[in-house]
Amino acid sequence: MLIGVLKESKEFEKRVALTPDIVKQLIKKGFQVLIETGAGLSSAFSDLNFKDSGAKIVEADEIYKAKILVKVNPFTILEVNQMKSETVCISFLYAYTQADLVNALKSKNISAFSMDAVPRISRAQKMDALSSQANLAGYKAVLLGANALGKIFPLMMTAAGTITPSKVLIFGAGVAGLQAIATAKRLGAVVEVSDVRPETKEQVESLGGRFLSVEGVDQVKVEGGYASEISAEFLAKQQKLIEDKIKDADIVITTALVIGKKAPILVTEEMVKSMKMGSVIVDLAVESGGNCAISEINKTVVKYGVTLIGIANLPALLSTNASQLYATNISALILHLANPESFLWEMEEEITKGSLITHQGKLVHEFTASILK
Repeated sequence: MLIGVLKESKEFEKRVALTPDIVKQLIKKGFQVLIETGAGLSSAFSDLNFKDSGAKIVEADEIYKAKILVKVNPFTILEVNQMKSETVCISFLYAYTQADLVNALKSKNISAFSMDAVPRISRAQKMDALSSQANLAGYKAVLLGANALGKIFPLMMTAAGTITPSKVLIFGAGVAGLQAIATAKRLGAVVEVSDVRPETKEQVESLGGRFLSVEGVDQVKVEGGYASEISAEFLAKQQKLIEDKIKDADIVITTALVIGKKAPILVTEEMVKSMKMGSVIVDLAVESGGNCAISEINKTVVKYGVTLIGIANLPALLSTNASQLYATNISALILHLANPESFLWEMEEEITKGSLITHQGKLVHEFTASILK
């Protein structure tokens, strides 16, 4: 079974789908690996590193000989058109936003697995690329905010006076939010966290953050880790709490996403106006429309005296570690789905069924089909 690693073409992307150590492990398992020339350079992995791991370095047109093609970002239609029929491709696809790509995959009879669709169940944790990348994004968000802030994070007592600690307000206590809490606390900030899911309170407090409770939070229903059936009354109470807290925040980090929909607006333009001069907002949801109404994708801008950081792909700023984690995720999925001779095609198995988007010329993923219908 031949695995091909394509060089990423998306702007600002520095990650690579497999790293030399994971390539070596796959080869030991009986797979063969082709690496497109220069695929790992932006992640600090040279062609020689891959060659030493046992991979063969090839030009772009040769990569399509592989049975399995892997990337970080969604394959382009041009790339799909170069694939052989019945190729298997694996990457982040976000297929519910990519109708044209899904149609191209179907027309070429490509079986496509999406890393963002891997079920978030205990036995699939090693394959959970959403979590591995969000973890790094949460860490980097704090560092970017700290760098843009004209203050230090910790309490500091000096002969010239006492410096009070910075206040960090985090929206969302998912993987990115929890890592942001841990990082901000390690740097010495006072951290407050807002999340509509009541079960996150214990996680927030275990990391040293203060959970901002809203009356009625116990009535919020949670399904599959996401909140549902939130009353208008509860949302109004939460909005009022946020309006009060954001005025005192030095850094605001927003992480809220909704699968298949635009990111919810959590920070309005009026809230930005109410913030202190010199404060910072890091919007991790900017690629999905943004949690801040006036953040701009892939730009850092100053509005009303507030610095708005809207970098869409924070894991790519930590490309070496991000690639290492993603390579582990994608390798674990490959080893689950196939052996060196063939794919298992266990169509009713939970991980296969959850992550397979197109197969034998059909869109087989139920959630994606429901969005694209």
